[in-house]
Amino acid sequence: MYLIALCDDEEEQLYKTEQMLTEYRDRHSGVDFKVESFKSAGTLLDLIEEEEYLPDLILMDIYMPDKPGIQAARELRHMGKQCRIVFLTTSREHALDAFEVEAVQYLVKPLSAERLFPLLDRLLKEMEEERRKYILLRVEGMLQRVAVDDIVCCEAQGKIQCMYFADGTSCMLRITMAKIVEMLSPYAEFMRVGVAYLVNMEHIECISKQEIRMDTGKKIYPPRGSYQAVRERYFAYYCGE
Repeated sequence: MYLIALCDDEEEQLYKTEQMLTEYRDRHSGVDFKVESFKSAGTLLDLIEEEEYLPDLILMDIYMPDKPGIQAARELRHMGKQCRIVFLTTSREHALDAFEVEAVQYLVKPLSAERLFPLLDRLLKEMEEERRKYILLRVEGMLQRVAVDDIVCCEAQGKIQCMYFADGTSCMLRITMAKIVEMLSPYAEFMRVGVAYLVNMEHIECISKQEIRMDTGKKIYPPRGSYQAVRERYFAYYCGE
């Protein structure tokens, strides 16, 4: 499910846009999203900053009394949030500012299904493709989107799991190894090695009976007697089996 935030100080406009989104969802049976409406950009930003709400897409009016849309978008980017932003406005005068904050589109009101629906088609397709290669993890109390390709391996350390990344960094996760395996199960590049390791085969540099060496220098020591199975699994992956 995707989260879509509507932000407009005009209640009638909020209602019309929400009805348009409902119509879009009714026409597309495979689409699943939830819409939340906000009359204040400040309220929306507070929820995002407190990690209580993280929308995938924001449809935001540029002209709002409490906080202009461009300013709200700048604050959002300063938080490091990369959710997509579409500005809704009655004027084109802020088009360059919208480009500066990496808005994906700039729609002039009154909004119509003829312009909104093709945009939703494109954005939802992009988000679906991106989501396939990212997982969401809670790291040090904050939700972080982690690129699957950047994960080198994960090592169980008691009730804590240590995840290692391609840039040499690592993080500690307070979830079970079984949960991590479940999250990464759609990705064929991950191989379980014993009970303590989950390895991204794209980052394997070499395999021997004694160790698996990753391209970051990280060494993994497979359980005794597992070399043949690990070797076969690795070659099967690269042969496309």
